[in-house]
Formats: sequence, structure tokens, C-alpha cells
Amino acid sequence: MVERDVFKSLDLALRIGELLLSSGAGAADVTAAMLSVTRACGLRGVIADVTFTQLVLHHQVSVDEPAAVQVRRVIHRDIDYEDLTMVDHLVRDIVDGRIDRDGGRAALARIVSTGHRRPRWVVTLGWGVLGAGTSLLLGGGLVITLVAFAAAVMIDRIQRAMTVRRMPVFYQQVAGGLFATLLAAGIAATGLDVDSSLVVTASIVMLLAGIGFVGATQDALSGFPLTAAARSLEAVLATAGIIAGVSGGLNVAAALGLDLGRIDPGAYEAAAPAMLTAGGALAAAAFAFSSYAPLRTLLPVALVGALASMIFTVAIELEVGAAWSTALAAVAVGVLSYSVAGTFRVPPLVVVMSGVVPLLPGLAIFRGLSELALGGSGSLELAGAAATAIALASGAILGQYLAQPLKREARRLETRLAGPRLVGPLRARTSRMKQG
Repeated sequence: MVERDVFKSLDLALRIGELLLSSGAGAADVTAAMLSVTRACGLRGVIADVTFTQLVLHHQVSVDEPAAVQVRRVIHRDIDYEDLTMVDHLVRDIVDGRIDRDGGRAALARIVSTGHRRPRWVVTLGWGVLGAGTSLLLGGGLVITLVAFAAAVMIDRIQRAMTVRRMPVFYQQVAGGLFATLLAAGIAATGLDVDSSLVVTASIVMLLAGIGFVGATQDALSGFPLTAAARSLEAVLATAGIIAGVSGGLNVAAALGLDLGRIDPGAYEAAAPAMLTAGGALAAAAFAFSSYAPLRTLLPVALVGALASMIFTVAIELEVGAAWSTALAAVAVGVLSYSVAGTFRVPPLVVVMSGVVPLLPGLAIFRGLSELALGGSGSLELAGAAATAIALASGAILGQYLAQPLKREARRLETRLAGPRLVGPLRARTSRMKQG
């Protein structure tokens, strides 16, 4: 293969990896996808290096020739399950030989340049529904649920405007926390008999960094500690932004003479099992919708989210413990995601991440960091959040192990790449692809 073809193959794999990583895929899945593509394009012995911000592919035909090295930085990050699904299909087509390298480059260019079919304002409403569904999980009544819906919609619009101006995520989180607290202050000024702490908690729930923390745990479990550390730092920094915003909002409210009383960080009330199940279904489907998941997946994702909430609730009532209850629910989600993803033609990651949304540890992270910021002891809350994240990630991966057929070729690939794939094919084509 001439040098130009080598660089074109590496470039295609890097662009695919960039889109997968920026859309929410784990480092192990990105590595597997890129190596599958390069092998299908006829390259052997390619070395991949994936970090949180950079992708590197290295290929050397022999020790007597200089190595071909290509690097690509990952800057833009936005959970996008529509692009993730289309790229997943593209990788499978390349690996199975249905499309050649040049056809893959053209198809990837179309994916990148084509906008979403879902209007942005509809996605904003989807975030509002997520806020309302999570309010049900927190035991909020009708007023709190309506407030959570309105707050999620407004915070999404605020953050969207700040994103257009390229403001860092930390400042977007500060703005979200500030708005949520001022909204609670405004409601308190009307004289409505509602818990201000619950209003703040329900309003900021869409800002909580539970997805990032679970993604970090998945990377750590699959052998990518550097990427895991970067994801964890990003999650902590995002949560710190919320705390700063809430603190600033309390100062502004005090300056305006509005007394919110003592705000209990992360306050919630025990909800009825039926309400928890409904809230779990609504939150899971709304997250999938707002993350541009295909519409055909919304109903099965809602059922998976409801089942996860139900299993967690039953296990808690049996006094199994929060971490083990979360793990049991995550294993069920992992098992179901394999068959659901295959039936509805999406990567298992779409079903897994959406299905565990009701169980995410974002609220515990917020409570722990808030207690530390106030001079208290938030170490127990943070330890609980870490246990929940580990239970979610390890449970979902274990569910994939239990669900996937143990074929020898699949076992061999899984051993090399540290676990079942949540994105991408299970096998790499060994024959050389004919280039167009």
C-alpha cells in the first residue's frame, strides 16, 4: 500500500474516533473502532492511543521505514446519539466490506456536515421533560414538577446562548446554578408553600454531572486511567460551577431581602414506588430524546428506565444497600441493552446510558461537594457517589458479558480490548479491503 493510502486510512479511522469520543463513547470503544477500521483498510500492526483530548494512530510497515503517525485533537464535546448511531453503522459497513475506504470517507463527511432532523427548540422541551421526570424521582409535587420543567428549559436556553459565545462549561454551570437559586427566591417571594431546597435541587438536576462520572468509571475499568482521571476532573469542575452559582444566587437573594431559609444541598423526599417508576421511565426517554437518539428507541428506553427504577426500589426496600441495589439494576440494564440495541439498530451505549439516568450519582456528588464547600464533611456523600458510579459502570458491563454470545472470536477480541463493546462491531475483518 502506498504511503498516501496509509495516511488516508489513518485519517478515516481518526475522524471516526473523534466523532465517537466527542459523542460520548468510552475510550475502549473508540480504540476498538479505530483499530477495526484500519485493519479493514488493510493496515496491520496499528497502535492507537486515546486520551480525553487527543487521538493518535501509529503505523510502521517495517523497522527499516519511517513510521506514519497521525494525531487529532478532540475539542467539541456534546452527547449526540444520532451521530454516534450513524458512525456505528458506518464502522460496521466498513468492517463487513460493504463499503470501501473512500466510500467511508464520503459517508463520514456527510454525517459531519448534515445537521439534525430534530429542531433545537424541541430538544429544549426534551430537557424540560427530563427535569420534570427527575422531579418525580425526587418526590416533588405538581408545583415542583412544573418549576423543574420551566427551569430546565430556561437553563438550556441560557447555556445554549453561552455556548454560541464559546464560554467554558464551568461558567455555564455557574449561570445555571445562579438562575435556579434566583428562581427559588422568586417563588418564595410569591408566598407559595413549597420547600426552597427542593426547588433548587429539582431545578439544577439537568446540570448534574452523573453521566461524566459514570463514563470516567467505565474508562478506569476498561484500562484507560488517564482518560478516566480527566473525565472525573471535568465532572468535579462542572459540579463546582453549580455550587458557585447556587452560592452566588443566595447572596443576591439576601441582598434583595428575600429569605430562603437554610438551603439543604441536594434535598429530596421519598417518593412512592409508582411515582419512582414513572419518573424513571420519563427521565430515561427524555434524556435519550434530548441526546438525539433515534425516535424508534424512546419507548424501549423508557421501559428499561422504568425497570431499572423498579429493581432499585425493590432492592432498597429489601435492605440490600444503595450500591448493590444500583448494581443489580445496572446488570439488568446491561443485559436488556444488548437485545434492545440489536432489535432497534443502535449501539448498546444509547440504551445503557439512557436507561441508568434515573440512577446517576450526580445528586450525591453535588451534596458531597456542597458540604465540603460549607466546611462540613462531605466525604461520605462523595464515597457514596463513587460507589454508585462503580456499581453502574461495572454492572452494565457485566450485563453485556452475560448477554453476548461467548463465541471464540468475540472472546479473543474482548480480551484484547478489555471488555464487551458498547459501540462498534465485535469483530475485525481480517481480509484486505479493496480500495476504490
